Amino acid sequence: MRAIVLHAPKDIRLEERDKPVAGKGEVVVRVASVGVCGSDLPRMLVKGAWKMPLITGHEFSGHITEIGDGVTGWEKDELVAVAPLLPCYECNQCKTGNFSRCKDYDYFGSRRDGAYAEYVAIPVGNLLKAPQHVDPRAIAMTDPASIALHAIWKAGGMTVGKIGGVMGCGPIGLYAIQWMRIMGASEIVAVDVSEEKLALAREAGATTTVLSKDLAANTMKADVVIEAVGIDATINGAVMLGAPGAHVAFIGIPVPDVKLDNKTFQYFLRQEISLHGSWNSFGAPFPGPQWTTTLEKFGTGELKWKFMISHDLDLSELPEIFRRFDARDIHFSKVLFRP
Repeated sequence: MRAIVLHAPKDIRLEERDKPVAGKGEVVVRVASVGVCGSDLPRMLVKGAWKMPLITGHEFSGHITEIGDGVTGWEKDELVAVAPLLPCYECNQCKTGNFSRCKDYDYFGSRRDGAYAEYVAIPVGNLLKAPQHVDPRAIAMTDPASIALHAIWKAGGMTVGKIGGVMGCGPIGLYAIQWMRIMGASEIVAVDVSEEKLALAREAGATTTVLSKDLAANTMKADVVIEAVGIDATINGAVMLGAPGAHVAFIGIPVPDVKLDNKTFQYFLRQEISLHGSWNSFGAPFPGPQWTTTLEKFGTGELKWKFMISHDLDLSELPEIFRRFDARDIHFSKVLFRP
């Protein structure tokens, strides 16, 4: 099979690898669509993976082609979503249902071979039933949509009439906007450095859009804020976007050190704003209602996805796309590949 193999940061190769076989309790999935996660950029261009060489990629959907011993309830050709985390189920965080905080986990695409490949062997516990009428490209985005939902729940949730705020309008931010709309937000303010991204935010349901350079002049404050970038400017900006008593959840993963300005610290201190870390997307029973709710909303059509796809490419084009990511000569939103 064809596979993208990361040998070292920026050393990304299209190779031929042996097709996996289904072991006991596993199925083999032919990957239908796989997306680029924001975490793939530092992993493949800066920091490297947990081990290398490694087939990367973890946001994916596919069809079952082989069923291993002991597997029941699944059929060949069935479209499935795949949760990329493999929790240990033994640590105190797993035993309390906090699988995102597992202390000894495995993970497709960062710790074990992932989905930038034609086929992947999947433990049956990581499979989810997908609505069979839904486009596999949507099902491949179950992970980022679930991450956005997880963050909103970590921030205490959105209730009817509250104001939502989103800092960073990449795919996760766009899903956060949609979740806030579905939950009944009266207003949603979205902030991004790009006018093109703000146009997508309006399509997702944002009622007010603000360019980052104009944030200081913005007067609308939000009760629930999602930060989905992970740099100093957006982290500080997300806090300052919060209304008195607001809840701010951070999804973006910083690469360099982060600095909170004194002004930011004074603001969240005096306005009693609560700051929340939000890691991954998992709950109990694994992989959690974050995932099953997302799949349900893809099935009903309430979660929109086509508008955010900027690239839908053959797997062979991946090394060049990542070269362009590194050179910053590409405008993109959601990038998908077809293995």
